[in-house]
Amino acid sequence: MRATFMYGAGDVRVIDVPDPAVKHPTDAVVRVIRSCICGSDLHPYHNKPVTPEGTSMGHEFLGIVEDTGPEVTTVKPGDLVIAPFAWSDGTCDFCREGLQTSCRHGGFWNAGDVGGGQAEAVRVPLADGTLVPVPGIDENSPLLPSLLTLSDVYGTGHHAAVKGRVSPRTTVTVIGDGAVGLMAVLSAKRLGAEQIILMGRHTDRTDLGREFGATDVVAERGPEGIAKVRDLTGGDGTHVVLEAVGHMPAYEQALGVVRAGGTISRVGVPQYEQAPVGFATLFGPNITLTGGPAPARAYISTLLPDILDGTVNPGKVFDQQISLEQTPAGYQAMDNRSALKVLIRP
Repeated sequence: MRATFMYGAGDVRVIDVPDPAVKHPTDAVVRVIRSCICGSDLHPYHNKPVTPEGTSMGHEFLGIVEDTGPEVTTVKPGDLVIAPFAWSDGTCDFCREGLQTSCRHGGFWNAGDVGGGQAEAVRVPLADGTLVPVPGIDENSPLLPSLLTLSDVYGTGHHAAVKGRVSPRTTVTVIGDGAVGLMAVLSAKRLGAEQIILMGRHTDRTDLGREFGATDVVAERGPEGIAKVRDLTGGDGTHVVLEAVGHMPAYEQALGVVRAGGTISRVGVPQYEQAPVGFATLFGPNITLTGGPAPARAYISTLLPDILDGTVNPGKVFDQQISLEQTPAGYQAMDNRSALKVLIRP
């Protein structure tokens, strides 16, 4: 089969690899029908060391179950399934607590002998705990892009809002107008926030943010951006800041716009070793710092009904569709910001 591998910074190739097969009784093999490129995939695209063997890519996909091991009971061949970006058993104490990203027996795609979703098929370990079947949806449904967001980006935006304790009583700033930031806007709106300030400077993206529920857009950065947010909030800043970028300037922006007693929820993968957390930044004004990788599997049942009934359309974050063979060009498009989020149709 064909699969995407990265061999170093900027070096993405689609190559031939062996077809996946059931190895363990709890495995399933899934034929991928939709996958995508994540903003977090751009981090290795910028700085991955050269490796002769390469690394498989992709952690978000929908597919059709092709085969299952003898112990798999919750999915069967022919089922259309959502695969969250971490695989998990669904039975350990962390999974029962809704933290599947810390599953005692789970893991992440593209590690060890588990491949990635930017491919024609994937072997899914612990299929019962990982895969979510969606009955009544076929592989030509117009809902597929929105369903795909449940594998990561919508769940991540929702996680940011949940960890930030967004409610109708909170004001919210979202930092970042990428796909995760836009999903954080949608999630904050869904949880009832009435003032949602989106910090971003790409008009096509911030326009979509307004559609998703942003009440204000601040294009300025640094001190100017901080001052603008405080102007919009009577000088106080917002109760909640959802940081969806992962770079130090975004974290510093979050510190500048959070209200005393407020919460910074980070879901942008941090690209720095240490954050300036100390008395002057967090302790004195009683600011809470939270966030982390989203247990997307825990949120699918909560978010799925609104997609199925048309209440929300998170699939609008996909503004370019390509074939699997075009995946290297998809990385380039996201890197040069000519695409917000690229959907792949193997």
